[in-house]
Amino acid sequence: MKRISILGSTGSIGTQTLDVVAMHPEAFEVDGLAAGNNTALLLEQVRRFKPRRVSVSTKELAEEIRSSLPAGVELYSGSEGLVEIAAGGDAETVVTALVGSVGLQSTLAAIEAGRHIGLANKETLVTAGHLVTELAGRKGVKLLPVDSEHSAIFQCLNGENREDVAAITITASGGSFRDYKREELKNVTVEDALRHPNWSMGAKITIDSATMVNKGLEVIEAHHLFALPYEQIDVLLHPESIIHSYVEFRDSSIIAQLGTPDMRVPIQYALTYPDRWPSPAKRLSLAQVASLTFREMDYERYPALKMAIDCGIAGGTFTTAFNAANEVAVARFLRGEIPFLRIDEIIDEVLQRHHNAANPGLEEIHLCDMASRELAAVL
Repeated sequence: MKRISILGSTGSIGTQTLDVVAMHPEAFEVDGLAAGNNTALLLEQVRRFKPRRVSVSTKELAEEIRSSLPAGVELYSGSEGLVEIAAGGDAETVVTALVGSVGLQSTLAAIEAGRHIGLANKETLVTAGHLVTELAGRKGVKLLPVDSEHSAIFQCLNGENREDVAAITITASGGSFRDYKREELKNVTVEDALRHPNWSMGAKITIDSATMVNKGLEVIEAHHLFALPYEQIDVLLHPESIIHSYVEFRDSSIIAQLGTPDMRVPIQYALTYPDRWPSPAKRLSLAQVASLTFREMDYERYPALKMAIDCGIAGGTFTTAFNAANEVAVARFLRGEIPFLRIDEIIDEVLQRHHNAANPGLEEIHLCDMASRELAAVL
């Protein structure tokens, strides 16, 4: 049996990872679960999957659930708890399903401990991709992508010579407002933004999809995961979300990965690689789909995507500043403090004031992250 731990077990990716585990109970054993504040769901997961180690966001929540845990379950909390679940215990693979840059420290700890990573936390590579990939290479750890787009590219590259790659294209659904003109976004609500037409995701990622920030983060992540320059990474609007991404080779051949929009497919592939097992996902019928449509990316319509790519090209701490500003701006929008279009403006204003540090270490990244968050909170 393969032992796994999940960081962010009560979120969208975490719960779908456990769906995969439940479908193959003879193949997986859950060693550890780390959650945030949803202790009711966490306790249900503990009763069903019987992890040896559990963590929640605060000491107070830990004390609240202590008496409800089965005997022998180790209980942790806070950032130290995330590190314990990631690097302690006996897990072979750690699924990093946390949202935001909070996942960086625990991911690095898991890699240091020799755990393979099922990577759903794209912000880890956005904020410190050079550190993460260097450490993974040194430790012989696999970074197995869980994002549907990166999983698609990973699958398309299987068995191929990387020198033959001409370009990769990341597809984008366009999010909740893909048929809106920019001027029509002035008065959209949080509820409007959270109605994603294709995917079931958490609130923050759904908003990122609407602004196309999510696609910008994915471009930066792809740069680090596949060691490709930015000029070889394209983005294409594909409203149906059937082609999850594709690779073009220098002989003009294109290999694409297709499937219904179901995150359990890339999650399972990250857990079973290089094998393929039966999946709970609905089978794709191209006859029923009938047609697939595509549109060139409009960077004026989605300025945050252009900002993300520019930050990736600039390198250094620019990507950290971008990610931090976006996380704060999205949180402010979800709380009703700012209008939707203000998200892009706050990111831009933070970047305009940013003083870049080339090839930063962890301390510089941490300081940049804090400073960018503080600025984004008051703009």
